[in-house]
Amino acid sequence: MENETYFYFMLFENIGNIRYVFFSLGFILYSAIILFNVIIMLAIFRERTLHQPMYILISCLSVNSVFGTAGFFPRVLTDLVSDTHSISLQACVLQSVVIFTYAANEFTILMVMALDRLAAISKPLQYHNIITPRFLSVMLGINMAYPVILLGIGVFLSTKLRMCGNKLFKVYCHNYEVVKLSCETTKTNNMFGLFILISTTVIPLSLISYSYVKILIICRRSSSKFKGKAYQTCIPHIVVLLNFSIAIISEVTLSRVVTLQLPTWLSVFFSLEFLIVPPILNPLVYALNLPDIRKKIIRLINPSK
Repeated sequence: MENETYFYFMLFENIGNIRYVFFSLGFILYSAIILFNVIIMLAIFRERTLHQPMYILISCLSVNSVFGTAGFFPRVLTDLVSDTHSISLQACVLQSVVIFTYAANEFTILMVMALDRLAAISKPLQYHNIITPRFLSVMLGINMAYPVILLGIGVFLSTKLRMCGNKLFKVYCHNYEVVKLSCETTKTNNMFGLFILISTTVIPLSLISYSYVKILIICRRSSSKFKGKAYQTCIPHIVVLLNFSIAIISEVTLSRVVTLQLPTWLSVFFSLEFLIVPPILNPLVYALNLPDIRKKIIRLINPSK
C-alpha cells in the first residue's frame, strides 16, 4: 500500500446540487445527536441519585454515540460541500478504527447492561456485591481497549497489502472495502476479520441473549409487581439492542454477503443505519421510558420545575 497514499470516495461524484440538501439534513441530524446525548450525559453526571451502574452504562452509550459519529459526520459533511473527495491513508485508517471501535463498544456496553440487569433481577440482595465500581471500571476498560487492539491489528494487516486500486464505493472508510482493493491474497485478513466479528459481535450477542432468557424465566415465576419493575428497566435496553443489531446485520450483510445490485441510495442507507439511527434513538428511548432520567432531564432543561 506504500504506493497508494490516497483513496477516493466515488459516491460523492456527480451528485449535483442535491449535495446541499444532504448537507443540511446531515448537519441537523448530527446537531440533534450531539444535543440529545449530551443532555443524557449531563443529567446523569449532575444527579448523584443516578450514579448507579445502570445509569452509568446508559451514559456510556451516549459517550460512545458522540465518539462514533465524530468519526463519521464531520468528514462526510466536508465531502458533501467539497469538490475533491480524496482521503489520505492515515486519515482513512483513523476513521475506520473510530467507526468500528464505536460499533464494537456498543455491543459490549449492551452486554454489560444485560449482565447488570440479570444480577439486579436474579440476585437483588447480592447485587451491590456483584456489580461493584471496580467490576464496572474493569469491564468498561476492557470494553474500550479490546476493540481498539483488534481493529488496530486488522488495519495494520491491511496496510501491508499491495493495492491495485484506490476507489471506495462507500461514504466512509471501511477496512473490508480497502482489503478488497488488494492485488494480493487476503485470506489472512479475511480470517482475522471474521475473528473480530465473532469476538466483538457474536459472543456479546450470545451473552445478551442468555441474560434476557434467564430474566424472562425469572419474571414468569414472579409476582405482577416484580414483573412490572423488571420490564420497565429491561424493555428500553431490548429496544436499543434490537435496533443496533438490525443495523449492524444490514451493514455486515451488504459488505460481506449480499451480491444483489441494490439502488445506490438504499445501499448507502443500510450501510449507514448503524451510524445514524442508534445515536439519535438511544437517548430518546431512555428519556421517554425511564422516569428517573426523564425527571432529571426536565429539571436540567427547566430548573423552575
